[in-house]
Amino acid sequence: MNEPSGATRSVVVEREFPFPPDKIWRALTQPHLIEEWLMKNDFVPLVGHRFNLHSTPRPDVNIVLDCEVLVVEPNKTLSYTWAGLGLESVVTWTLTPTRAGTHLRMEQSGFRSDQRQAYGGARSGWPRILENLEQVLGRIP
Repeated sequence: MNEPSGATRSVVVEREFPFPPDKIWRALTQPHLIEEWLMKNDFVPLVGHRFNLHSTPRPDVNIVLDCEVLVVEPNKTLSYTWAGLGLESVVTWTLTPTRAGTHLRMEQSGFRSDQRQAYGGARSGWPRILENLEQVLGRIP
């Protein structure tokens, strides 16, 4: 099936966490915590703030993603651009309180049909990243 010209795909990962939204919000917005489960960063939860995510998976590889905060609704929604390695996308986190804690939905949108490798990497990477996030949440008060 051919995608219409200009059509993009999204990666969506949803997970229930046994933690309240405010605790997850802290892990999504405090730079030292973001570094523990995602990457080094200079994030500030302020609409319009430009920040970078840095990763050095190997000594000869340095990844820098350019990002900008788009939406900040404390304990509810966080959205930012995610640009680098030829990809221009948007990551949106949505937190919904549940009886057992919080339903967390992460969507990375904007994958073009010619970005199969990036799309596949995001599909396999985000579930692992959310596992890292859960480990960090279990350690913070």
